[in-house]
Parts: sequence; C-alpha cells; structure tokens
Amino acid sequence: MSQASNVLGGKLEQCSTAPLTGYYRDGCCNTGGGDFGAHVICAQMTEEFLTYTQLKGNDLSTPAPNYGFPGLKSGDRWCLCASRWKEALDDGVAPPVVLSATHASSLEYVSFAELQKHALDLVE
Repeated sequence: MSQASNVLGGKLEQCSTAPLTGYYRDGCCNTGGGDFGAHVICAQMTEEFLTYTQLKGNDLSTPAPNYGFPGLKSGDRWCLCASRWKEALDDGVAPPVVLSATHASSLEYVSFAELQKHALDLVE
C-alpha cells in the first residue's frame, strides 16, 4: 500500500485517536475500495454541524457502543464523508478542517480553495 497524501501534497497526518476515527479506525482519513462514503475530510466538530448532520439523518452525537462509537461533541476531530462536508458547505455550516490530515482524494469532491477557507492549519 502506498503512502497516502494530504491535500497539501505531503504525508497524510493523523486526524484523531480520541475518539478513534477513520474508515479503517486507524486515526487517519485513509480510504480504500470499500469506503463508499469517502471518509476523507478531517473536520473539527461544531455544535452547529452536529445538529445539522443529525437533522440530515446522520446522528454523530449519540453514542453507539455496539459499534464502538463514543458519540462526538464540539471540538472532536472526525473523518467526515466528503459529500456530507460539501453539503454542509453549500448550506453554510461546514465545520473547520485540518488540511494536513485531509486525504488528497477529497479534492474530487471539493476544491482546495473551499477547504482552505475552512482550514484550522492555515497555509498561504
């Protein structure tokens, strides 16, 4: 398996281990053939986004122990589906992102400029 790249062109950095995130639950926003949701954008949760995504049918706040899911709160970092982040962007509630931990494949869904406008790790 080759080294995953982030949207900055560097090595894909860790998004979160507490809570443990990623499609493969490896702390990184890695992706592969079975990841049909493209969980590739490392986002820092906000109350506004958590409420938004719950209203869209994806409750990320409520723990689901049977899946090892602790439930997310504002400030947690999580690998989001690129399409959900784009949808939230279009609706004005996109959570901030960590560019160094956002997989390069996210650029198939959103532009670098869109991500950069919401970046926690600012780059020129």
